[in-house]
Amino acid sequence: MRTHHAITLFAAAGLFALTGCSEALTSEPKPDDKVAASPSASQSSIAPEALSSAAAAAGVPPSPAPEQRAIYLAALNKIDPEIVNGKDDKAVSRGLNQCQSMKEEKDPTKRVESTNRRFIGPNHPDGFGPTKAAFILAAVQTNLCPTY
Repeated sequence: MRTHHAITLFAAAGLFALTGCSEALTSEPKPDDKVAASPSASQSSIAPEALSSAAAAAGVPPSPAPEQRAIYLAALNKIDPEIVNGKDDKAVSRGLNQCQSMKEEKDPTKRVESTNRRFIGPNHPDGFGPTKAAFILAAVQTNLCPTY
């Protein structure tokens, strides 16, 4: 449950502003609202440093550099091409979310279990099994969050 709350707080801190989904999170201000949303408020009004700081506080490492991203995706494709399945951004996002889970969960068995739940595919809706999940976890930790 703590992970869910951290994700919610992180989203509230502006994660969706970076992805262009901020409109989905905003609603029309009510007349009795103490602070009305500024019409000029946009995704550019959130400083990248603030988003980075919020991400770090939530346990999410920064997005990998292009070279590291390519290595990570290649590692996942080597384990099983269905893990990425042509959805590079989704695979990176799942990996970063796994890092966040690993920040809180130190038990290796539970880390593998959460990896198996998180990384799914069309032919593996219940995960890729504990052996592949362990390899996925190693790829995540090695390439996205080596200090976790």
